[in-house]
Amino acid sequence: MKVDGMTLRGRPLRMFAGALTLTLSLGACGGGANNEGTGNELAGTIVVSGSSTVQPITSLVAELFREDNPGVAITVDGPGTGDGFALFCAGQTDVSDASRAIHEDEAAACDKAGIEYVELEIGLDGVTVMTNPDNSVVTCLSMGDLYALFGPESTGFDTWTDAAGLAAKVGGSADFPDRPLEITAPGEESGTYDAFIELAGISDTAEQRGLPEEEISTLRADYQSSPDDNVIIQAMETSPAALGFVGYAFAQSAGDQVREVAIDGGRGCVAPNSGTIADGTYPLSRSLYIYVNTAKAAKSPALVAFVDHYLSSDGLNVVVERSGYVPIPAERQDASRSAWKAAVA
Repeated sequence: MKVDGMTLRGRPLRMFAGALTLTLSLGACGGGANNEGTGNELAGTIVVSGSSTVQPITSLVAELFREDNPGVAITVDGPGTGDGFALFCAGQTDVSDASRAIHEDEAAACDKAGIEYVELEIGLDGVTVMTNPDNSVVTCLSMGDLYALFGPESTGFDTWTDAAGLAAKVGGSADFPDRPLEITAPGEESGTYDAFIELAGISDTAEQRGLPEEEISTLRADYQSSPDDNVIIQAMETSPAALGFVGYAFAQSAGDQVREVAIDGGRGCVAPNSGTIADGTYPLSRSLYIYVNTAKAAKSPALVAFVDHYLSSDGLNVVVERSGYVPIPAERQDASRSAWKAAVA
């Protein structure tokens, strides 16, 4: 059911490397949320997994929460949104970080396992397309260009100019440099992968061109995929032929070691920055989420307090900005807090 604009589901569903696990406790961690404190002292364990994009935000929230609650052990890792939902819907985690909304098949897996949860929007991001700084020709790419370079029909294109013919057919500019093409980007386990396919219109174009159903929501089969955003950044830094995409904060952290590419969604070239992401004019803008197991929250004051801290003004503003992302508007922050309040009432 819907609660104040957020989704409450149940029984129907250069900061940190993608696979890095951050353990914020002097002691060992258990397998899920619990609470064994005495008096007003919180104790227990909280296990978070999922998006490598959201991981820096959650890790910083956990670090700050632990300063006042040293008895709570928190682990945060970032194998990818899809892998995170697999763990979450198997009951192995308390919170799932997500750089996209949960898919129907993932929700069905939670439903089958009896996992009840609430979806909470916590920030904004812009999927950022990048190349090497030496690639001065590429400053803006249209949706047609993105399809020609990344889409399922681009498999086998070894140079940028190989994609020019396809770009011309799908409304791209085809103004590409005559140099090799080396793509490194997130793989299928990543929510950024799914978000890019949707936001860049890859699936829409593939469907319009009559591709088989199994190819409509995929990227080209021959690029170098990695669940680690830092590996993708490094590929951009080291090869003049490079092309890829990551979350905005990771691209920003790389500074002038990468070239961020503006995107033309049909209204001119727009570069990713906090303003264009916040107002949605950057075509590859998206929401970031956490999903919380409400049954576990009902048994764990520590988990409730952690999410309360996450949804505080400091969490949704200061921490999100410090992590390199963009806060959601005040009314959507209130919607997240209302959804959480309803979920644990």
